[in-house]
Amino acid sequence: MIHATAIIHSRAQIDPSVEVGPYAIIDGPAHIAEGCRVEAHAQIVGDVRMGKGTVIGRAAVIGDTPQDLSFDPTTKSGVIMGEGNVIREHVTIHRSNKEGCFTTIGDGNFLMAGCHLGHDVQVGNKNILANAVLIGGHVHIGNHSFLGGGAGFHQFLRVGDYCVVQGNSVVSTDVPHYCAAHLANTLIGLNVVGLRRAGFTADERAEIKKLYQCLFLSGNNLSQAIAIARGQPWSAKAARLLEFVQVPTKRGLARPRGKVHAAAD
Repeated sequence: MIHATAIIHSRAQIDPSVEVGPYAIIDGPAHIAEGCRVEAHAQIVGDVRMGKGTVIGRAAVIGDTPQDLSFDPTTKSGVIMGEGNVIREHVTIHRSNKEGCFTTIGDGNFLMAGCHLGHDVQVGNKNILANAVLIGGHVHIGNHSFLGGGAGFHQFLRVGDYCVVQGNSVVSTDVPHYCAAHLANTLIGLNVVGLRRAGFTADERAEIKKLYQCLFLSGNNLSQAIAIARGQPWSAKAARLLEFVQVPTKRGLARPRGKVHAAAD
């Protein structure tokens, strides 16, 4: 299961079922769980913890040092990955730049060729990052979101759950739950197709659309819109959108621009 040309550090802990391809390098103290596959020329660097069934594609590099000029290479940090992730060829995922901390990835994510996750990124579950998506340090990505190829994300922002971001977009502000974004920090409505596929009912989608219109299309500024929205009852799923916009990061929120509207169901 381990190719003769692979280089495995003596401190690495690898389940006997793991497959390691030609010329792969696994440094210590990596922990690789059952059913994982590390393909040819991939590198697992340092304290990387991989959940079962995860695939690391050819020439991917997981756990290397952050691209941070102030980083001290003696810092003990790493990368934690959940189960069932697919990491395709030439993906790079950097370890945390803080002592004892980790860049984290949940379960069931699919990172296509050439993606980059900077230090201290946190990714939830079942997200799809298309080719060459670039994620800056300290970005938080929720669950079930799709990020289009070539999109770039500034450090210290959030992308919510069930979002879709168009390829080649430039994102330097938070993208709220359920929203669709394109170009530069511009919302173009809701990810209605994604919500429908995820099993949101027609009533739930209609309520989320009503809240989106209240927050972003009412003509009020965001503070006024939030105050109005807080005075109305919302189901748990719609309320998550309201909770998100009430606590933006310092990057602020993506907003609609021009004549845009929530997508019709």
